[in-house]
Amino acid sequence: MRVMSAGDGYKYLLRTVAAADGDRSLSTPLTRYYAEAGTPRGQWLGSGVASLGKGKVAVGDRVSEAQLQLLMGMGRDPITGDPLGLAFPAYKSVSERIEARIADLDSSMSPGAKGEAVAQIEAEETERGTRRAVAGFDFTFSVPKSASALWAVADAGTQALIGEAHHAAVAEVVAFMEREVAATRTGATAGDGAVAQVDVAGLVATAFDHFDSRAGDPHLHTHVVISNKVQTALDGKWRSLDGRPMHAAVVALSELHEAVFADHMTRSFGVAWEARDMGRDRNPAWAISTVPEDLVQEFSTRARHIDTEKDRLIAEYVAKHGRQPSAATIIKLRAQATLSTRPDKEVHSLADLTNEWRTRATGVLGQDATTWARNVTDNDKPLLLRADDVPLDTIAELGVSVVEVVGEKRSTWRRWNLMAEASR
Repeated sequence: MRVMSAGDGYKYLLRTVAAADGDRSLSTPLTRYYAEAGTPRGQWLGSGVASLGKGKVAVGDRVSEAQLQLLMGMGRDPITGDPLGLAFPAYKSVSERIEARIADLDSSMSPGAKGEAVAQIEAEETERGTRRAVAGFDFTFSVPKSASALWAVADAGTQALIGEAHHAAVAEVVAFMEREVAATRTGATAGDGAVAQVDVAGLVATAFDHFDSRAGDPHLHTHVVISNKVQTALDGKWRSLDGRPMHAAVVALSELHEAVFADHMTRSFGVAWEARDMGRDRNPAWAISTVPEDLVQEFSTRARHIDTEKDRLIAEYVAKHGRQPSAATIIKLRAQATLSTRPDKEVHSLADLTNEWRTRATGVLGQDATTWARNVTDNDKPLLLRADDVPLDTIAELGVSVVEVVGEKRSTWRRWNLMAEASR
């Protein structure tokens, strides 16, 4: 999850959007033959959208740059331009803070003492950095790599159904966030910072679909940007989201999306899933059992680059500290590797990407990739399992197992750790 800053923090979402994409969304077969370079425009998401523009905007409507600028850049209604509660706070820059603190120094200080004080002030303020107002939270929901590989080489109809499964899962996760995660704080702040946490009347979000990774591999994912502006259910006032549960639930929400997406895929195509080992430092990944690992690896260029750099950083850590890094440190090193190996995003048309992906997949599979995808998804008997089919004893056993697994991984844990493990 990425915190989006007010001002021009939203602009990165528009860098890959095609200039003439019209209404061609990821869930339509037209995207298979989509020739424009770039990705579809974003669309509105979340039940809080109904509170905007005096009813003139609805879920599924396309998002314009002007609307993003008003909402994410200025904290205003994207249609009417009216302020949504208080304006985003403005914070002083590093240089402004340094200047203010230097001005407050005792004028009787000797030149040497003043020089030392100025150096310390500059170091302290530089380390603090520039604080920016939070405009929103960018959650990225990705389908498993095996599903991306299948989507990448499938025919138009199958691709559309996979896109629909992904979008349905995203919508369900956003609805879950509205019920279980989103909240705001209100009330007079006491000396200990205590305020009341209250429910909100839905979330205002925008969703941007992307097709590929920065390495050019198939990577079907959606950026869901949750606006920091929410309407309080209690009194209808616009306030800011409480960011703490948003951060705490990141992993659980990602796992929930994958679980719901898997359900939709099985319902549509009857595919089965299996857990595949991802190495000592990562949780097993669920994959479509009929998608070979060789194909998954062919389309995992970015992951290989990250793993290579992560291994180098771990070796460097061991050489410096004389011991293996902890699990938490490895996560940080992997994040560092992700950033340091991040190439610039290249923009291609989906048609060009698909042609390349089919060629690569055909070489790995030893047969026509689109025909293979058709066979994988051509199941007459979907593997459906209803909630009523699962005995209560089994559910209880799963609950005990989840607590045991989380307890082995963590010395302390919260509800969202249990939620993430249960979704896996």
